[in-house]
Amino acid sequence: MRNAALMLGIIAGLIGMVVGLFGFGYAELSAARPEVNELFTLQNPTLIKFASFTAPLLAIAGGAMAKARALWGGGLMLVSALLFYVAFGFNVGTMFPIGFAALGGILGIAAGKPDTPKAHF
Repeated sequence: MRNAALMLGIIAGLIGMVVGLFGFGYAELSAARPEVNELFTLQNPTLIKFASFTAPLLAIAGGAMAKARALWGGGLMLVSALLFYVAFGFNVGTMFPIGFAALGGILGIAAGKPDTPKAHF
């Protein structure tokens, strides 16, 4: 389960980086050119900018931590999935980052009995 959580977290982070680049770019463009904001109105551009950077970072970090600290890595991936959902919603661009990060987080937390003698805490 730890290997699956590792792969799902890293894949979610890589796909999420593409979503984040578009989200951050559109937030910056709408701030620089107000007429662009009339096409698609952003409710909270600060949240979108924050989530565009933080959510993929948390997914990759959680995936990387899943082998050694599955509980912490799973928690980071669940926070990443939540950030993607709150900032961007569930749509065709975010369904895979949200799904992969959430499933990786669940698998990381479910790996309660460590494969090695090292406990979570």
